[in-house]
Amino acid sequence: MDFRDLKYFVAIAEEEHLGKAAEKLFKTQPALTKAVDRLEEQLGAELFERVGRGIRLTDVGQTLLVRARQIVFMLDDTAREIGDFAQGRGGSIRLG
Repeated sequence: MDFRDLKYFVAIAEEEHLGKAAEKLFKTQPALTKAVDRLEEQLGAELFERVGRGIRLTDVGQTLLVRARQIVFMLDDTAREIGDFAQGRGGSIRLG
């Protein structure tokens, strides 16, 4: 799974609308559709179902959303922490 696809998936799931997620992410709808297609192909299951003009997560999609949010949070937090450390704003000091 690609991290970017997971970030897109979370945004789509939270917006419950592909167009709104595309606007939020400054991406095109076809790009987000391809990301969802890749995830569905890798997982072998549908993640969304159409409901009127919007979309809704399937049971598999709900399960992935819980994990994807954790993964996105952990990777973003790690990047922030490493960036802080690299710029001298993090780390530990020992006094003896």
